[in-house]
Amino acid sequence: MADLTLVNGMAEVAAADWDGLAPGHGRPLDPFTTHRFLNALDASGSTGKGTGWQTRPLLLRESGKVIGATPIYVKSHSQGEYIFDHGWADGYERAGGRYYPKLQIAVPFTPATGPRFLGVGRHALVQGAVAIAEQNGLSSLHITFCTEDEATDLSGRHGLLHRVTQQFHWVNKGYATFDDFLAELSSRKRKNIRKERETAQGPVEIRALTGDQIESAHWDAFWQFYQDTGSRKWGTPYLTRRAFELFHTTMRDDILLVLAFRDEKPVAGALNFIGRETLFGRYWGCVEDHPCLHFELCYYQAIDWAIRHGLKRVEAGAQGEHKLARGYLPVPVHSLHWIADPGFRAAVARYLDAERRAVDEEIELLGAYGPFRRVETED
Repeated sequence: MADLTLVNGMAEVAAADWDGLAPGHGRPLDPFTTHRFLNALDASGSTGKGTGWQTRPLLLRESGKVIGATPIYVKSHSQGEYIFDHGWADGYERAGGRYYPKLQIAVPFTPATGPRFLGVGRHALVQGAVAIAEQNGLSSLHITFCTEDEATDLSGRHGLLHRVTQQFHWVNKGYATFDDFLAELSSRKRKNIRKERETAQGPVEIRALTGDQIESAHWDAFWQFYQDTGSRKWGTPYLTRRAFELFHTTMRDDILLVLAFRDEKPVAGALNFIGRETLFGRYWGCVEDHPCLHFELCYYQAIDWAIRHGLKRVEAGAQGEHKLARGYLPVPVHSLHWIADPGFRAAVARYLDAERRAVDEEIELLGAYGPFRRVETED
């Protein structure tokens, strides 16, 4: 008979037990749900006490063996999630409710779609998570950036509401080179990208580094870039310096670090994580402003590297309609939500129905305005 166990952090789970739940062999489909990534967040102090992300993995065991798992966090705020519910929290608390703490099944600070239920027993894990929320009088449970399969399977079951938002992803249509990709764009967009790349590359040398090519000095530089971007966007960066040290120790083969050098000094960089089929763009920063360098490091270098290494797509993170002109098209993103209060749940359900229709319409509209050449069809 299977049983559920809530544990206190990733350090209490054996890496072999956790990673053994992932499908296939070799490079993981999703580097963010690996033990090494989630444990690096805990061990570095990026998650845990004082961060608002209390790590509580839920394990499903049968005859003592871990057969299923999901990464659960107890949240005391809504920061670092990218599926925004600040308005829900504000409305519920204005009405006299207590929105926090809540439960979150997610990868912290990571707006990347991937499996949220590892191994088997998806429904048992959801039932267990809902029961934990109910028993502790919590307002809600949120499952963010889950796969479409998980959303379709679980929507409407266990009291879960389905939410659809959007991101911009680049899809590899079997291109052999970056020029093959450009050939599919309209003439104006193609010329614009070439001009942006020429402008960006003029004053700097760009190096794409992975594995043992990445040195400690590169992380020192990138930490400065990350600090600059984080302080401007979030006030306080989510990751600690120790997190990058652990990424270097345990994950450098999962990382593509693209750096721009001027006179051998690193002046800007973009951090990507490598999945089996997808390159995930995560962080960018700079200490010098150069025209178009953000587009080059974050978008064009990622596309170029994905083509050369046979990856199927590039996910460039949350938001950003400016990505559309650079070959990144809108795609739906899925999440699931359990709300304890019946009245509040009904209000959220109505909102999600309207939001889903609006997102569907926006994806259709934006897709039609993409940069690709129009294909003429015969009557």
